[in-house]
Amino acid sequence: MTKSMLLGKAEDLSLQPPSVNARPGEEYSTARRLWQGIPGIERSQQGRLLATWYSGGDTEGPENYVLLVTSEDDGRTWSHPLLVIDPPTPVRAFDPVLWHDPNGVLWWFWSQSYGLFDGRAGVWAIRCSNSSASTLTWSEPRRLFDGIMMNKPTVLRNGTWLAAGAVWSHVHAGFVAREDMRELRFSNVYASKDEGESWSLLGQADVPNRQFDEHMIVERRDGSLWMLVRTIPGIGEAVSPDGGKSWTPSRGNVLEGPCSRFFIRRLRSGRLLLVNHYRFQDRNNLTAMLSEDEGRTWYGHLLLDERPAVSYPDGIESSDGACYIIYDRERSQAKEILLAVFTETDVEAGKPISKICRLKQVVNKVPTRP
Repeated sequence: MTKSMLLGKAEDLSLQPPSVNARPGEEYSTARRLWQGIPGIERSQQGRLLATWYSGGDTEGPENYVLLVTSEDDGRTWSHPLLVIDPPTPVRAFDPVLWHDPNGVLWWFWSQSYGLFDGRAGVWAIRCSNSSASTLTWSEPRRLFDGIMMNKPTVLRNGTWLAAGAVWSHVHAGFVAREDMRELRFSNVYASKDEGESWSLLGQADVPNRQFDEHMIVERRDGSLWMLVRTIPGIGEAVSPDGGKSWTPSRGNVLEGPCSRFFIRRLRSGRLLLVNHYRFQDRNNLTAMLSEDEGRTWYGHLLLDERPAVSYPDGIESSDGACYIIYDRERSQAKEILLAVFTETDVEAGKPISKICRLKQVVNKVPTRP
């Protein structure tokens, strides 16, 4: 048996469903974490907030696990981990995403890889039919498709669900480049026409200078799809006129950025909300802004956090128009997960003016070691 055959069998451990730990012990407590970041957030119909991020080890690597916490008081206090997915090392779980589908079902997605990146990875999910229940009941883990998915799916007006996944093409220390994955090394779009029961590759975008992709998709008023993609010099774009089958990228960047994750969402008002770094030096000045012309121009600019090393926003909008943005700060130093709550009025004014506006709310912080 050759060395490559042995490697293939080892990598296939990442294809095995992990156990879902509904009674995580002390080893998953805040005090034990050496590193944490990359959060996601959702909100139940009854107002419960749910948050996820990943930790394990002292950085991104084989020891990573994903965790789930909740808040019953609008994000002021949070539970200990209620659920943990921690595959056996060296398989890691990372990049978790929370999403309520149009039927109110809560999806918890994560990616799974053998080691830091095995050249294939894979997006997994479990589902909860009632995220407001006193006890959350989950489906069995299911692998959906190859790659990594960083952001929430998009539901088109025709009912199609789109998920943005990628097999990383960026060369990085510790990454494996599999030749059998070459045709998937793009900003991929997967579609489901049966409410998530099955997913198939629909289209691919090749945005210049992309890095880790982390792409998000918006359906514009004219029916075209707008994809934003993380690039080394900022944020690039691609447009699809046919529901995601074909994508035409722009040559340059459409937005500035420090090569980091951003967040974009269509609000109930019809405006677009973008959370990105603005007038930044590296990953500082995380800012919320609005657009009324489908992303051509942005205004408002509510500064959520001016400090260095604030990054990776994810967000949701409640039925009453409150926007919740979760993000991380200093993953290896302060080790903070933070929350901003605001309205469109606050963003328009460029400063907190609503009664609900709260900035730099701590969701979780690892205590300083003596």
